[in-house]
Amino acid sequence: MTPLVLQEVSKTRGTGSRAVPVLHDVSLSVNAGEFVLIEGPSGAGKTTLLAVAGGLLTPERGRVFLDGRELHLHGRAADRQHRAKAVGFVFQRANLLPRLTVRDNVQLMGLLAGLSRSDVQHDADDLLGRLRLGRLRDRYPRELSGGEEQRVAVVRALVHRPSVVLADEPTGSLDRASGQRVAEALAELARLRNSAVIVATHDIRIAPFASRVISIEDGRIKA
Repeated sequence: MTPLVLQEVSKTRGTGSRAVPVLHDVSLSVNAGEFVLIEGPSGAGKTTLLAVAGGLLTPERGRVFLDGRELHLHGRAADRQHRAKAVGFVFQRANLLPRLTVRDNVQLMGLLAGLSRSDVQHDADDLLGRLRLGRLRDRYPRELSGGEEQRVAVVRALVHRPSVVLADEPTGSLDRASGQRVAEALAELARLRNSAVIVATHDIRIAPFASRVISIEDGRIKA
């Protein structure tokens, strides 16, 4: 089963005479274990594409399938429940909860997705260790560098074993070395967890880590 499929998806921003097309008949499939990079200029539609793919926005036309299940057919509550299990999100800012330790930030996401506490504890420690973050698990976000925070955010996005991981500019606020480590983490965990990872970015420096690069411009896939 292909974890993520978009079929001729179109999306506008605004309504009526102020409606602005953002995506135009976009079709895209991402396989398990793939690390796909979506690149393009500001306003090209990258963030909207991720939001539609993750079920956060509803397209005006087209179909979206997560884990073989079509979204927007079973009601918002059912979609929300399915999305919580099937998708992990990584944003430009890590948005870790400041009063929780690294380990607790990661575990919370797994518990919210319905995993058992023992499974969450095991997976959190395993993933933190693989990304060389184990020594930081009892620290608080204020004690981390920006790159460390973002790698913790990557672990948090994968701890509930999603089939799809969507990352929006995950290296945008990082220096080159930190950004490279975050890209390495996403690529490694895509293979480890057999997740379909899609990264939208301006940062073409992380292209060597991707199995495929897709360009988008004016809401259309170019290559």
